[in-house]
Amino acid sequence: MIFEPLPLEDAWLIKLKPFSDDRGHYARVWCHKEFEEHGIDAAFVQMNTVFSKAAGTLRGMHWQTDPAAEPKFVRCLRGALYDVMVDMRPDSPTYLRHYGVELSAENQTMVYVPGNFAHGFLTLEADTEACYMVGAYYTPSAERGMRYDDPAVGVEWPAEVKVVSEKDESWPLLRV
Repeated sequence: MIFEPLPLEDAWLIKLKPFSDDRGHYARVWCHKEFEEHGIDAAFVQMNTVFSKAAGTLRGMHWQTDPAAEPKFVRCLRGALYDVMVDMRPDSPTYLRHYGVELSAENQTMVYVPGNFAHGFLTLEADTEACYMVGAYYTPSAERGMRYDDPAVGVEWPAEVKVVSEKDESWPLLRV
């Protein structure tokens, strides 16, 4: 794997190093040792998958607070999505800054989203499926969210948002 630091503190872009032959290719997607070598707490406790039927489906922006903060390791398995993370740590030098990147089955790029970061994505193709590991169990009392269109953050989504859950649309605007 190739680890590239992102402009948000503690966040990483991770690219596969496939080994190819006439059958196709093989690549390591996860290695505890390699994550630790990059300072990433690699104690993931759950693996989730999400499928979206329509292009333009927005999922997010969610995070959990300490002590149940959820670092995430995200990969797109089918289709394409625009993945966004926002640093929600008030003491961080990158507080409220965001980063977005296209993840797709074709580019096989992955992201590591630190704990206490808001996270979400917009599907760019129909029938998009993502898979992500998380470093904490879902804890409803620790769940937080922000609006995907919150002007305090200013995410510029690359396509029209067409489908959003009632819950994700109803998060309050940040007060900064």
